Amino acid sequence: MAVNLTPPDPVTVLPIAGVELGFAEAGIRKRGGRDVLLMKLSPGSRVAGVFTQNSFAAAPVQVCREHLGAGGAIRALIVNAGNANCGTGAAGLAAARRSCEAVAKALGCAPREVLPFSTGVILEDLPIDRLEAALPQCIEGLAAEHWVDAAAAIMTTDTIPKAVSCTAEVDGARVTVTGIAKGVGMLQPNMATMLAYLATDAKVAPAALARLVRETAEVSFNRVTVDGDTSTNDSFVLVATGQASNTEIAYGTLGYESLKHAVVDVAQHLAQTIARDGEGATKFITIHVHGAAAEEEAVRVAKAIAHSPLVKTAFFASDPNLGRLLAAIGNAGVRDLDTARVGLWLGDVKVIERGGRAATYREEDGARVMRSAEIVVRVELGRGSAGTTVWTCDFSYDYVKINAEYRT
Repeated sequence: MAVNLTPPDPVTVLPIAGVELGFAEAGIRKRGGRDVLLMKLSPGSRVAGVFTQNSFAAAPVQVCREHLGAGGAIRALIVNAGNANCGTGAAGLAAARRSCEAVAKALGCAPREVLPFSTGVILEDLPIDRLEAALPQCIEGLAAEHWVDAAAAIMTTDTIPKAVSCTAEVDGARVTVTGIAKGVGMLQPNMATMLAYLATDAKVAPAALARLVRETAEVSFNRVTVDGDTSTNDSFVLVATGQASNTEIAYGTLGYESLKHAVVDVAQHLAQTIARDGEGATKFITIHVHGAAAEEEAVRVAKAIAHSPLVKTAFFASDPNLGRLLAAIGNAGVRDLDTARVGLWLGDVKVIERGGRAATYREEDGARVMRSAEIVVRVELGRGSAGTTVWTCDFSYDYVKINAEYRT
């Protein structure tokens, strides 16, 4: 059950000139729904991406890195849900490459101009024959307005498709940014068990696009976590079709900052929807950490709270067992932390001041905040001016059930 999250309205999810999307039901896993997505890009489109840091990177991730690393054009993305094509050795790499070859043949481009993506069960061979058989349906249905359908086609344990758009003015020209993503477990930065695809019609220089995708990931998808685990297939791709009338955007310009604001807005929205739809989630939790000596320190503290099973189960139970939050902060590995300068707020309730229980804190006030579906935790470290925000969710009975029965 997603927390305060409704399906996207297709009317509000805007097409991107130069991008067409098609989908199909291939039966890759026992799910009875769409599980293949094809994204066709116009000539001249530029693509950049960041991927999982898991050493067991899936076969499609390896092929994506290879194709993007070659520096050539990218004309299509092919995505399947239900099978991760990971831990499949040489056969998995061959299947990922074969999917690129099939798309290239159908669209009249080179295999190196296709990026493959997979999500789902690990250690099972990808049924490439089913994916190939689904391609004609994908191609027949290609259309610019299919973003919400595309979001549904890449879902695994998500309960709601995730898609959003925004527009911005760049150098006097209107540009559009649209994105889709899927979550929702084994979710932890570097990046997350997620696939995310953002596209814009803006003209962007290759070096600027590569920088933009990294900077965006750092403040969005690398700031969301469900359970602290890093998946093998995580991928975030940013496409710029160059169809808008702006002058080409270079890094360090006002145009770059304007576009970055729009791209980050879309990415952060998607990141938050992933946490809201975390497996079994009943609470959406925002963690602000202020007063750190450096941003990296703030991130460590926020993630220590967000990853703690004891903290997350307390949130689920609406139990203001706030000593668990204190323990998580102290366990974050902040060197020479002066606990007498640490403050903690739960919503509008001050819990800790000068490293101890606040004189004004009452258990009933903590319980009131904990009963909310959306909870804000704020930590003040008293060490500097750096800070960050991380989004997460609670651990419920359903999280255990979903993951225990994922393959059955």
